[in-house]
Amino acid sequence: MSITDLPALAALRTKMEWHQERQKVLAENVSNSDTPNFRPRDLVAPTFDRNGNPATGATGGTLAMMRTSASHLTAPGGSSSFAVDGKAGFQTRPAGNAVNLEDEMLKVSANQMDYAAVTSLYSRSLGLIKTAIGKR
Repeated sequence: MSITDLPALAALRTKMEWHQERQKVLAENVSNSDTPNFRPRDLVAPTFDRNGNPATGATGGTLAMMRTSASHLTAPGGSSSFAVDGKAGFQTRPAGNAVNLEDEMLKVSANQMDYAAVTSLYSRSLGLIKTAIGKR
């Protein structure tokens, strides 16, 4: 068993991956702030059980990019393995767009701070484990 396979580190790694995917979704929301009939999206945060394992049903559907025109390129890479939050509240402008830039930028900055905290915790946990087994 590898050090990185420990449940606590696996949970932190899952949380980091979620923050990366959420950053992509939030960036898409900001970049489409002037696209008519665009609805902002967000991801549902993963939940974990006592042992740090993802709770049942915590991850779900896929998140596909919306193509509003046939001339748009298809999305590169794979799709997300995190569930989409369909309960996000929004106000629609006359053009049909529901993106609020202030809210999206607040979410982006909060996501960035949370990601920094998780990566710090992950690296410190690895450091503690390496110290405990004498590899440091």
